[in-house]
Amino acid sequence: MKLHYKEMGHGQPLLILHGLFGTLDNWATLAKRLAEHYNVFLVDLRNHGRSPHNEEHNYDVMADDVLRLVDELGIPTPAIMGHSMGGKVAMKYALKYPTRITKLIVVDIAPKAYPPHHDDILNALQSVDLSTATSRGEIDKQLAQSIKEEDVRLFLMKNLYRKEDNSFGWRMNLDALCNNYDHIAAAITSDTPFKKNALFIKGGRSGYIKQEDIYGNIEHLFTLVEVETIPGVGHWVHAEAPDEVYNLVTRFLSTD
Repeated sequence: MKLHYKEMGHGQPLLILHGLFGTLDNWATLAKRLAEHYNVFLVDLRNHGRSPHNEEHNYDVMADDVLRLVDELGIPTPAIMGHSMGGKVAMKYALKYPTRITKLIVVDIAPKAYPPHHDDILNALQSVDLSTATSRGEIDKQLAQSIKEEDVRLFLMKNLYRKEDNSFGWRMNLDALCNNYDHIAAAITSDTPFKKNALFIKGGRSGYIKQEDIYGNIEHLFTLVEVETIPGVGHWVHAEAPDEVYNLVTRFLSTD
């Protein structure tokens, strides 16, 4: 699978992987700052953004997708940063291809399995009748029946685009994400730990990484790990605290 990406900047290569329902544009603002020091590649993961759709969606094949992109770009060993689902892809890649990465950065996700917690969003997205919608406002009203948080609706609606016949469509492969949700929620496992430097960034108000995760599966799988908590922010750490994330990432990448 040939993933869609955007490249900016010069220097040490850094791949950035977005989360579930996201696109590479979610990281655009922070990526522009990072591109002042690094060769940044913003990536659309499979079944998201402008990357191809496929009925298969799990961390093994997604790590392989990233490796193919790294090979295509001719980058022997990039640093890789991922948020949420993208963080799990980055973890799987590091554990599967440890010689093809320099450093790993994971934003607000642990390698554990998570109970289903996107049912409301998936059901809401599936209930939207795009064939009759003539404006984004109409789609927002349909989503608002199930999703009360305006910021969540705005985030999801970034996936909307106009088809050639001027009707709306979703850039994400909604069927594949629904059918493979168990794989998306699954744990990242490996018989061999990742022995290079890894940074986990946790949102202080987020429940995605708990203290027992740090002393359990994170330190078990990533032996040279440091975990940094940014107080007062939730799961969307990079959107809520861009300066703090920028400082942590640049410090981590610049040290041996």
